[in-house]
Amino acid sequence: MSADNVIHLTDDNFDAEITAKGVTALVDFWAEWCMPCKMLAPTIDALAGEFAGRVKVCKVNTENARNVALRFNISAIPTIVLFKDGRPVKQLVGLQSKKDIQAALNALLAQGT
Repeated sequence: MSADNVIHLTDDNFDAEITAKGVTALVDFWAEWCMPCKMLAPTIDALAGEFAGRVKVCKVNTENARNVALRFNISAIPTIVLFKDGRPVKQLVGLQSKKDIQAALNALLAQGT
């Protein structure tokens, strides 16, 4: 179960949520059967709280949103893609530590200042 401030994306709502100018987003590509994805979920939920108001934190179930996964060449999960102004700028593949994801998000946010 995801935190209340995690946005669940589909093929239908991805562009409306992510590709707008001025949007900074973390998108977690995952699947229900993926154990590393389940291990990463509490970290994603925690980051959604920590970065609320500064970063959209989203999840894409690759089983249900295949077009989005194909569009961003997601070949392994979990994969986190960081977006800035609607464009993917960094990709983290595999189970990541909270510290590493925080550092990547902070670096991305610092670019906007």
